[in-house]
Amino acid sequence: MLICPYLCRMYYTTVSLGNPPRPYFLDVDTGSHTTWIQCDAPCTSCAEGAHPLYRPAPANLVPASDPLCQRVQHDNPNQCDYDISFADGSSSMGVHVRDNMQFISEDGERENADIVFGCGYDQQGILLNRLENTDGILGLSNRALSLPTQLASRGIISNVFGHCMTRDPSGGGYLFLGDDYLPRWGMTWVPIRDGPADDIRRARVQQVNHGDQQLNVQGKLIQVVFDTGSTYTYFPNEALTKLISSLKAASPRFVQDDADKTLPFCMKADFPVRSVDDVKHFFKPLSLQFEKRFFFSRTFNIRPEDYLVISDKGNVCLGVLDGTTIGYDSVIIVGDVSLRGKLIAYDNDKNEVGWIDSDCSNPQQSRIPSFLRRALHNQLL
Repeated sequence: MLICPYLCRMYYTTVSLGNPPRPYFLDVDTGSHTTWIQCDAPCTSCAEGAHPLYRPAPANLVPASDPLCQRVQHDNPNQCDYDISFADGSSSMGVHVRDNMQFISEDGERENADIVFGCGYDQQGILLNRLENTDGILGLSNRALSLPTQLASRGIISNVFGHCMTRDPSGGGYLFLGDDYLPRWGMTWVPIRDGPADDIRRARVQQVNHGDQQLNVQGKLIQVVFDTGSTYTYFPNEALTKLISSLKAASPRFVQDDADKTLPFCMKADFPVRSVDDVKHFFKPLSLQFEKRFFFSRTFNIRPEDYLVISDKGNVCLGVLDGTTIGYDSVIIVGDVSLRGKLIAYDNDKNEVGWIDSDCSNPQQSRIPSFLRRALHNQLL
């Protein structure tokens, strides 16, 4: 899902497409089913983008009779269209094409694979703002057209991928496809399943806490989506209301500042604030508690520095927003702000998502990689 109603912070990776290969910056989105790039087909509505528009040749067009196309569309017998609507109201429309995608390994080796992706010629909404610095979306869901699924279906990688975003304010981290950078121990895993309407992978959490205070209704299960396409984290309205009340009572040294419109809820401190490090000790962590496994607890912890944002005014703002504003009134969306400092992995074969704390500076191979697996390690910027 692509969600960015306020100030955006994007994590993107470089992908080389075409022959000869040209670089493009793609926004990493675990909630999107399709990889797509702005293209000149010709373009009806495109942002300037980080690079010149991709221009497909007629031979690149995927015919409507292609088996992969028939899995994603059924209404146009002439060409293989796509039309995507995002949670923030933005949209992208275009056609599917097939072209060479090149991957470069850490040791400089180059590997190639023909990939089906979207050629977007009509983008609408605030999505256009994000595309001023990038060229499209890298779709990493478990559907047929996602990049991991296409590579796994050919036996190039196992159907596993992951990402690790640093807490460094300047960004950084890495993305991997295949299981070679997956830690063999220390990971916490929970089952995931597709949502009833949007086919987005969800886990189920039993309890949401802020410190010792429970934010959700006792006994009511809440679905959780881990989504790199969302800059911020979203809570159901009831849980968010309790969280804000708890933050207001955290310390008399903070008062709500409605004049700061950086995010919906901001507080002014009675002392200068330069970074989250100056205030994090005043606040308690958030925790998502999943069902126990063999008597072992499974908890996703979100430290204060992973849900608080310092505004340009030096105020402390809450990076957790109201899910009802984007149509998710009973789902928690864990966005980029709360995914930093963790290696998050998605096993599409076992239908599990897992995590482990990490500084995300250097990926560690768990075993000797083979063929393209080594090549599918890209830096996140």
